[in-house]
Amino acid sequence: MSVFSHPEFDHHEHISFVHDEASGLRAILAVHNTRLGPALGGTRFYPYGTDEEAIRDVLRLSRGMTYKSAMARLPLGGGKSVIIGDPKTDKTPALLHAFGRGLNALGGRYIAAEDSGTSVPDMKCIHEVTEYVTGYHDKVDAEGQARTGDPSPATAYGCYMGIRAAAQHHLGRDSLNGLTVGIQGLGSVGYRLGRLLVGGGARLIVADVNESVLAEAREELGAEVVSTEDIYDQPMDVFAPCALGATVNPDTLQRLQAGIIAGAANNQLDRAETGQVLHERGICYAPDYVINAGGVIDVYYEQSGQYEPEKVHRHVEGIHKTLTEIFERAQRENKPTSEIADTIARERLL
Repeated sequence: MSVFSHPEFDHHEHISFVHDEASGLRAILAVHNTRLGPALGGTRFYPYGTDEEAIRDVLRLSRGMTYKSAMARLPLGGGKSVIIGDPKTDKTPALLHAFGRGLNALGGRYIAAEDSGTSVPDMKCIHEVTEYVTGYHDKVDAEGQARTGDPSPATAYGCYMGIRAAAQHHLGRDSLNGLTVGIQGLGSVGYRLGRLLVGGGARLIVADVNESVLAEAREELGAEVVSTEDIYDQPMDVFAPCALGATVNPDTLQRLQAGIIAGAANNQLDRAETGQVLHERGICYAPDYVINAGGVIDVYYEQSGQYEPEKVHRHVEGIHKTLTEIFERAQRENKPTSEIADTIARERLL
């Protein structure tokens, strides 16, 4: 299939296919839109089954980054990169260095950051050969605690604020006390989100493929543990997808009992039309690229040299206001929240 005729192409400005025979690197770098500034987006390291899967993922993710930065009012464009392979067995310094050289070829048009399958040490390794990477500086958070460049705490906090906004709008609740939230995926963001939710009085139902992290969640958070397949059938107020995308689809919606969908995963809807289905069913959906923008906000301030913990914290808290505006406009115009978010993002790109 030609990239230009791909259903997810959406007028991408640039796509690079990067290969290094010596290290085994196979990567795709996608720059969707740079109207507001250089493209910034994470590097996903994943064992895609086919090249088509990798292309589809990077195109969807990079477009999402354009909208994410626009909705977060950041002077950034949208881009993303994927490395095809198993991060547990294929990742080497030589491969990461080869990837960094691929970034150099774009001359700063795209800036990479951490994503699924990559880490702060990986970003530091890539930085050995390129300046076009961020998310690796040690810093201090708003509570004065030292932490690494890992953006997941900011992503989790923004998601927490988004869930509060959804509960306030859809349920008339100023508190999460007594609500049940189902978290699908207890990675670095999902587990931190769980801690915040429990601190806010919520009860958790969790699912993950990692048995040890499930045991930890049961012990520390008092969470009820279910399988990744059974989580859709659980009675809950909020469903929080925090793993990979496309988990909100016709099959899962037949089983889902939650009135709110608000989580940190990218591309939660299997296709755009699913947003209309959610609207018709009266489900309050927090558009993924709005609610999970805390991470890009965090790494933007780091990359720009303007990192001030309180300023970053306030910017992330603004996700609550942004989502409230989307919910209210969607209600007024009787349209899906996903459509409203896309419309606002496009307006900001004009």
